[in-house]
Parts: sequence; C-alpha cells; structure tokens
Amino acid sequence: MRNIYLCGLGALGTIYAKALAPFGLRVVADAARAARYRAEGVRVNGEEVALSYLTPGENAPPADLVIVAVKWQNLPEAIESLRPFVGPETVILSLMNGIESEIVLGRAFGMEKLLYAFVVEVDAVRQGQEVRYSKAGTIVFGEARNETISPRVAAVKELFTKGGIACRVPQDMLRELWWKFMLNVGVNQLSAVLRMSYGAFAGETLRGLVREACGEVVSIAQAKGIGLTGADVEAIFPILARLAPEQKTSMLQDVEAGRQTENGMLGESVLAMGQELGIPTPVNEMLVRLVKVLDEKL
Repeated sequence: MRNIYLCGLGALGTIYAKALAPFGLRVVADAARAARYRAEGVRVNGEEVALSYLTPGENAPPADLVIVAVKWQNLPEAIESLRPFVGPETVILSLMNGIESEIVLGRAFGMEKLLYAFVVEVDAVRQGQEVRYSKAGTIVFGEARNETISPRVAAVKELFTKGGIACRVPQDMLRELWWKFMLNVGVNQLSAVLRMSYGAFAGETLRGLVREACGEVVSIAQAKGIGLTGADVEAIFPILARLAPEQKTSMLQDVEAGRQTENGMLGESVLAMGQELGIPTPVNEMLVRLVKVLDEKL
C-alpha cells in the first residue's frame, strides 16, 4: 500500500501517523489545521514527528488506505475532507470508538470499502500538540468474519507490521467490535463523571458499576445475535490493570480539556438500541444524563 491517508491527529491518530510516516503516510487536514500543525509541530513522547499534510483542494492519487481517527462530532467534516481522495479500490479503516462510525462511513463511501477496527490497551494522552503514552495499543481489525484472510486484510496487516504497529485479526470481528463498545460504555462514562483515571478501576465498588453498565450492553448484544457474556465483562479488568494508573480515558480527557464528549456514539447509542428492543437500560440512562450535565457546562 503506497498512498496512505490519515484523518484525525488526536492521541491515537498521532501515534499511528508517526509509525506510518516512513511509509508515505499523509495527514488529511484543512488548510488552517495543516498550517497550525506545521507551525506548532507534532510531538510524541517528547520527540518531534515530521509529517506530510494534504489539504482537500490539492491533487493527489486515490488512497490505497484511509485511516479515520477523528472525534464522533467531527466525522461529517472528515468525510467531506476525505471525499476527493477515496477511489474505487480504497480501503477505509475507522479507529473511532463505538459501533456506528463504520455505518456512517459506509453510507458516504460504500460499505464494501470498510474494514472494521478498534484499538485496545492504549493509554495515550494528548495535551496541545504533544502526545504521551506508555502503551501504544493493539489495532484489532478485519472483515466482519475472518476464517480466511482476505487480500486487503493481508495488505493492511503487512503495512502495520512494517510500521511496528501491534495488530490482530480475529475470526469474529463484529463480536470483538461489540466487546470494545461495551468496554467504552462501561468505563468511559464512569471515568468522565467521577473524574477517575485508570487506576481507580482496581476498586471493587467502581468495578461493580462497570459490570452494571456493561451488563445492559450484553443484553442488547445478545438480542442482536452478538454472543457477548458476563465473562466478556470480566475480561475488561485485567486490561485496565495493565494501563498506566495515572492515565485517563479519552472521554475524561475531553471533559478536562473543555471539549464536547463522544457520548452520542456510546451511552446514547445504548439508550436508543434499548428503547428499540424493549430492553431496560437504567444505569446507562443515569450515566448519559450525568455526562450531558458535563457537556452543557461547556
């Protein structure tokens, strides 16, 4: 893959932009953002990262791979920025939280272009143009099912391996995607409302709240034919324990930075699906209301 375009220089986007810059990655950004990045620089763990930028008005070949790493509320703008660079053979990979970004991108560009993806075990924090992390995480990605590896999945995996990016291709990608969605619903909302870093999730009371919030996602997933169980909820806690205890979820980082949260694609999505399926979601209803209080303060 030669033409690699990335949209979104948040914590995740910056980490993977650095890894793939030697292989020709270009960051898609509007002229004002690109100028700011060039003027202020981009740093990862104190190291300046040299990146190439591409604005929507420039001529460039269609992308072989597009990586989308923007916030939920910025996805419509990102789609329009990327539109000139998406061709018939472009593969699109979203690293965004939730289970809806692939659907939105599929409506814009065609579901046949999408691979499913998420990142797990990353503890990156962004402050200004500086990103710091102790764990860069693993990209879990693939077709909806991967009993055999498709050529495009193999090509993306080869690229990630060259860039030193840890990655994994599971057999049942949709189940894995729902598992990460469940983790984000249970952990991100609570971390934002309680202003708690990862270390706080060692406490049994907080873990009990995570179990309750995630349990509602399990019920919805099972109603949709996704085989999540209580054991999948328990699998969250060893992962949190391996992250730097002082580091914070992306939602808590948004709250502390005075940015709108992404809860529309997390807790609010749970409420909508619960209402549609007739499944009660009282814990997430309360969490959504509390997060809205934080958003309304901005």
